[in-house]
Amino acid sequence: MSGKRRIPALVAVLALVLAPLAGLGTGTAAWAADKPIAKSMAKPIARTMAKPTAEPTVKLSKSQAGTGGSITVSGSGWRSGALLMLLICGQSTPSRGVIGGTNSCANADGRAVTTDDEGAFSKEVPVAEPPVPCPCVVHVATVTGEKAEADAVFQVAGHAVEPLPDKASGGRLSVLTDTRLDGSSGLLTWFGAPPQRRLVFTVGNVGTSPVKDPVFQVGTSHGVFAPEWEEQQWRGTIEPGKKARIALPVELAAGAHGSYTVSLKYGGKVLAEQPWGVGRPWGVTLFWILLAVVVPAAVFRIGMAVVDHVRPRARVSGRHRGLRLAGLGARLRRPSPSASEDSPASAERRRPSKPSKPSKPSKPSRPPWPSKLSRLSKSALASPPDGTSRTTPTLPWFTPDSDPGTAVAGQLSAPQENGPAGPTTPAGPTTPTRKGNT
Repeated sequence: MSGKRRIPALVAVLALVLAPLAGLGTGTAAWAADKPIAKSMAKPIARTMAKPTAEPTVKLSKSQAGTGGSITVSGSGWRSGALLMLLICGQSTPSRGVIGGTNSCANADGRAVTTDDEGAFSKEVPVAEPPVPCPCVVHVATVTGEKAEADAVFQVAGHAVEPLPDKASGGRLSVLTDTRLDGSSGLLTWFGAPPQRRLVFTVGNVGTSPVKDPVFQVGTSHGVFAPEWEEQQWRGTIEPGKKARIALPVELAAGAHGSYTVSLKYGGKVLAEQPWGVGRPWGVTLFWILLAVVVPAAVFRIGMAVVDHVRPRARVSGRHRGLRLAGLGARLRRPSPSASEDSPASAERRRPSKPSKPSKPSKPSRPPWPSKLSRLSKSALASPPDGTSRTTPTLPWFTPDSDPGTAVAGQLSAPQENGPAGPTTPAGPTTPTRKGNT
């Protein structure tokens, strides 16, 4: 098949394929046109896609009224289904608009209205005095969607009238150098105090008139959140073609940490942005850790002190007290070595005696019971009524000659080791004796 014949054949095949589809589309459109539901759904779509054919306009039923009265505000040419806000504002004209923004309007007495399918509306608005002097207007503006606004001249009877402020000069500021943040964090910032810096930058006047006391907007944002703007005025005048170095304070909230962005805006335009990394206030974390450790420890110590104060104390038994008093009495009433040497008993012991056959050492007697010791100690501590000197009581397992209370100085051995003195060795207080058979 040649190329000339192939083209008509393809056209015929395409016509056969597209014919049923075209019939289906026509039938669907005819069915939709006959159904009321389809018509009702088509109207909102048409209103949304429709665009106003003329500029929005505002008309007033009265050009002047006093406080307490009301006027009817109507308009046309607005977007259909749009939500509008109606306000009476001062220091405004249709040519210059509302100079001070909504701060110059009587916001408490404003009204809201929604336009119809044709973009028209009509609403009654009470008359109230704006916070600033007239000239005044009735300001109508959209709340949602595409921005649109219109003003109509209105006079509030009895309200003050003052001339409008001079128009802004033709000066324009531009940032000439990179911005930077000067300053550092102190010890208080480590414990959660608000971080502070100074945003330093250089601007130049690229306009044709001087700029006096410009007002900048400094905003801080954290992460993906929108910046929070704060107005700061710089005192000074920048002549055309001149430049000036400006430093504005920047402060974050207490305990702020993480990545922040500082933005600079002038005349509704963002001039520069500067990142700012704020460290975590570890002092606050340390404080909470110490609080979690110290408070339980203090509570534990207080509890132990209370338990120790309430708990009854143990009493000492009488048996141990008697033993302790017996030992104390023996130590207090023991005679001195000089007195022992001069006593008749010591002289009798120093006298030489006949040699005798040594006797077997006797077994030591059984010590008395603690109750007997207690009675002995009490008798030792008791003083005679006539005031005479007391003698040391002899314990039952010592003989009078071997009593440790009357022993000579230097006696270290047991009583059984003191045997009779030999014929050639005189017995004395410093001469040791032999033990056993001679």
